[in-house]
Amino acid sequence: MATKTSSPNILEYDPARCDALSEVLAERWWVVGLRGIFGIAFGLICLLVPAAAILALVLLFSAYMLVDGVLGIYSGIKAARNGDRWGLLILEGVVDIAAGLIAFIWPAITAVAFVLIIAIWALVSGALMLVAAFRLNIDHGRWWLALGGIASIIFGVVLIIAPVVGAVVLTWWLGAYALVFGVLLLVLAFQLHSKREETRRKPATAAKKA
Repeated sequence: MATKTSSPNILEYDPARCDALSEVLAERWWVVGLRGIFGIAFGLICLLVPAAAILALVLLFSAYMLVDGVLGIYSGIKAARNGDRWGLLILEGVVDIAAGLIAFIWPAITAVAFVLIIAIWALVSGALMLVAAFRLNIDHGRWWLALGGIASIIFGVVLIIAPVVGAVVLTWWLGAYALVFGVLLLVLAFQLHSKREETRRKPATAAKKA
């Protein structure tokens, strides 16, 4: 009688995989930090210049998505070269670039359509971040990454519920979200850097004791 093999749970905790992926992110902590800095910069621009025209907002969002997507894909490719499976980073980067290209190619987009594009991007990106968080060790900032995913999903849901908003209100919402998202990524980057330095100190400490 053939035995049934259970399909792997995407949220199932795998210590070996979590250790490998946590190490990859810790080595690329500066990429996470750059994404946080770009997010904060984008958020501040939106909050400080809320009266920007919808066209300027679309192009600004497009530029931010393209930069963030390239950084995400870079991390994923580096992980793949090390033999680690970190396809979520590449997938998130592809989603970011796709959203950025749509906004760039179609700059005369209406406000409602632009809001829906942002909402879909936020939901997909947030879901991917939540899945990635469960593949990251707790001491490497799992909950900071999870909070970023939750913030993205909440932002997407809010936009879907109220898609008809003025350009100024949309700029405020987008700026507040980008600011929170950027701060969370920056905190995550510092925690990853701390774990990286701690890991590097362990061999030296062990050698001294020996």
